[in-house]
Amino acid sequence: MTNDLFSAEHICTHLGDDYGRFHGAVVPPIYQNSLFVFDNFDRLTEAMKDEQGSYLYWRGTNPTVEIVEKKLAALEKGEKCKLFASGMAAISAAILTFLQAGDHVLSISNIYGPTTKFFTYVEKFGISHTNTLHTDLEAIESLIQPNTKVIYLESPTTMSFKLVDLKAIASIAKQRGIKTIIDNTWATPLFQNPITYGIDIVVHSVSKYLGGHSDLVGGALITSNEIMDHLFYHEYQLLGGVMPPYEAWLLMRGLRTLPLRMRAHQESGMKMALFLENHPSVKKVHYPGLQSSPDYELGRQQLKGYAGLMSFELVKNSFESVRQVLNSLKLFQIGVSWGGFESLAISPNYGYNTEQLVASGIDPGLIRISVGLENIDELIADMNAAL
Repeated sequence: MTNDLFSAEHICTHLGDDYGRFHGAVVPPIYQNSLFVFDNFDRLTEAMKDEQGSYLYWRGTNPTVEIVEKKLAALEKGEKCKLFASGMAAISAAILTFLQAGDHVLSISNIYGPTTKFFTYVEKFGISHTNTLHTDLEAIESLIQPNTKVIYLESPTTMSFKLVDLKAIASIAKQRGIKTIIDNTWATPLFQNPITYGIDIVVHSVSKYLGGHSDLVGGALITSNEIMDHLFYHEYQLLGGVMPPYEAWLLMRGLRTLPLRMRAHQESGMKMALFLENHPSVKKVHYPGLQSSPDYELGRQQLKGYAGLMSFELVKNSFESVRQVLNSLKLFQIGVSWGGFESLAISPNYGYNTEQLVASGIDPGLIRISVGLENIDELIADMNAAL
């Protein structure tokens, strides 16, 4: 049976665990060693010919890390995966593998803030960047330049949770020889598989849903054998942002419950979105699972489910209103990140950046929430009281 015939549940719980190899251990061990030794120099020289397929040094391959990489590649329906020490390490490696001085990157709509900062950072190497707030294809296509080499996107987008037509973007890019990269953290591989639509590289912050317990930081790239063969020896090994074995072991543990957790996040997330949609203090809810969403039909085509992360806009959209709501929450904790067992709330409005928010298409009254695994009736009651 090939990997693409395994269910997501089987991949998360058993694929790659290889019980015979690990003396029947139901949980594979942590290979904490920094290097591997050889019986003789001849075997080392053979291993050096294929560092991807050999165990030499922590900064290359590791048996514990490799198990999780196999699981994620299979879940995303890709050929290879590499794990990184953070989501940003993965994102920067993916972007740099396709770019050189004189190239241009186009990013679509609202994306993760540090990713935008990275595009600004690489300007000193002669790489230019354009961002469009639009998600319609005509507007996106009009911004492609002769030197555009990468289209970078998230779907759903950060904070605004708009959807982008992945199949159409991949088609436009391939016609022009442009590579595509998507941050698929929101949907997870269970709810969206961009590679099947023609996207070249899928990025994940495994700190979020994949880990699921708010106790690790990491990133992942899933792509083709051809792209990974280049990326492994350059942006992966040379930049050195590799995932340690212990974090990979924690991620392995998190994956075992991923299908169960995502079903719970979806069920609770939908209930919360419907509650917010009907609350008089809420002007608008950004969640692609709602039938009122302008992207609802597109979501039905390319999403297999909906996560628990969403945002909403207050009718009274002042900083003071945002601050008051957040400070009134009892069960929702105030903090960055998302995707763990705990429910979180935050706003991009810090009281001094209103003009910047409006320029990026974000309402000053926007609050983002991550619906965790607590009792949904209690969470709704908490949100209702705060509103």
